[in-house]
Amino acid sequence: MTGNVIATRPVTGPLVSAFGTALVKADICYIDPVPQTVFITGASTGIGRAAVVFFRDKGWNVAATMRTPSDHPDLVSDRVRTLPLDVTDAATVRPALEQAIKAFGQVDVLVNNAGYGAFGPFEAATNEQIERQYATNVTGLMYVTREFVPHFRERKSGVIINISSVGGRATFPFYSLYHGTKWAVEGFSESLNFELNPFGIRVKLVEPGVIQTDFTTRSLDVLKKDGLDVYDDVIKKFREAWSAARNASPPELVAEVIYGAATDGTDQLRYIAGEDAKMILDARGKASQEEYYAMIRKRLGL
Repeated sequence: MTGNVIATRPVTGPLVSAFGTALVKADICYIDPVPQTVFITGASTGIGRAAVVFFRDKGWNVAATMRTPSDHPDLVSDRVRTLPLDVTDAATVRPALEQAIKAFGQVDVLVNNAGYGAFGPFEAATNEQIERQYATNVTGLMYVTREFVPHFRERKSGVIINISSVGGRATFPFYSLYHGTKWAVEGFSESLNFELNPFGIRVKLVEPGVIQTDFTTRSLDVLKKDGLDVYDDVIKKFREAWSAARNASPPELVAEVIYGAATDGTDQLRYIAGEDAKMILDARGKASQEEYYAMIRKRLGL
């Protein structure tokens, strides 16, 4: 039996030191379980920040990582540590993991959330934009995951949750770079799950739809090229149709789905977050390629 009980006196000893605070009532001793720890990347805003708050409020320890922790002192508490981490810089990953272990003893769940989107015609993308999109959304996620695998494998336990997107299984115009990264995350995660499952490690994917964050504003990298205006009319139609059709979910909804994936104890791989995501993926699964293309063209006025 686990959990808090009303106690008449505290109990001390090596068992307590190893496993938590023990309380006793009558002749029965219960051990108050040590809080679990989650490590979250991209935790300063949006889904990442919502996940920090959700796990914290559920009694978890949280290692909330971001590029500049000093900009977010409001997140710090007895259960939350803000740690510096730039997923595109592999050298910053190990120190962040070590700090999390030093603060909380171990990490039970990794949430690879850091990411952003690029929007616009592919031919307008610069080398730097292509490399940065993949460095953040794909190779950065891989750098972090690689550092955590030995920690989880040695403990014979761990959950890796990669934040993908509805865009990891369905596509829209002008998000070719973004879709490329999310389809990569989907394939990487599914394959990695086969590798790590024998060691007690589960890999999971959370696939949000449109979320009420700065993803489509401040965080969006717009692809432009001087003199390239042949796409302007189509992009205008797309933006108008996209805005009219948006049914954005709050980031707290995604945080709840992430928490469910972390705690359900199942081998489920994919978790859909948002009614729009469910609708899109259901339609994508039932339609042929030609039918799906026709549906997207019609809905987006293309």
